[in-house]
Amino acid sequence: MKLMVRNAGKRFGERTILKNVDLMVEAHEFVCILGHSGCGKSTLLNMIAGYLLPDEGELLVDGELIRGPSKARGMVFQDHALFPWYTVLENISFGPEVQGAGKTEAKEVGRQFLRLVGLEKYADQYPAELSGGMRQRVGIARALASSPDILLMDEPFGALDILTRDMMRRELRRICEKLKPTTLFVTHSISEAIYLADRVVVMKNGVIADEFKVDIPHPRTFDMPGFGEAMQRIEHVLMENELEEAIQ
Repeated sequence: MKLMVRNAGKRFGERTILKNVDLMVEAHEFVCILGHSGCGKSTLLNMIAGYLLPDEGELLVDGELIRGPSKARGMVFQDHALFPWYTVLENISFGPEVQGAGKTEAKEVGRQFLRLVGLEKYADQYPAELSGGMRQRVGIARALASSPDILLMDEPFGALDILTRDMMRRELRRICEKLKPTTLFVTHSISEAIYLADRVVVMKNGVIADEFKVDIPHPRTFDMPGFGEAMQRIEHVLMENELEEAIQ
């Protein structure tokens, strides 16, 4: 599905969070939204999810106005947001069952996505019994089990240690290359954005400051030609106003 954000703005009280945001994401594209804390990137993602509505402008999926949450847009949060009283399999099967699948069919879908994230032997365990990385894999599987056309991810690896985070990046690329959802991934890590994305959208102070297409072939490593150059270009955009203020 194609996503279009047109002239979107959002305020909380007197504070302007987003202003005049225009963004187009093609079907099956993987876009990272990158920026410092407070730049508006999570607010934009929540508007795309339908949890927040814009004060100005509009957001559309295949020409249809976003008016609220939809099963066509799956969300993965930083804290995984699993039901602690459900087993791993029950967490993943929840979406398909709510959408009308019978219990047996929903559990079969759940097992399919557990296999996809490599956790089938943990089906009967509870979230508290899993590591942070495992819980995030369950969160991704749960979002995908509802068959969303658009996968939205709000800093899903931010709370993980660096080794687990690297493993999760590789897993996410593998899953997205297999299922090909349209993916928007919010991060404040430049290297993570370049590792994952087809395109990086840089946000500053509630606006889109720049966009960068990433032409490095997958699977990517941090020492591949062009990786360091891409990091420098994006870092320059993120830091240029800060550098000017420091000089003044």
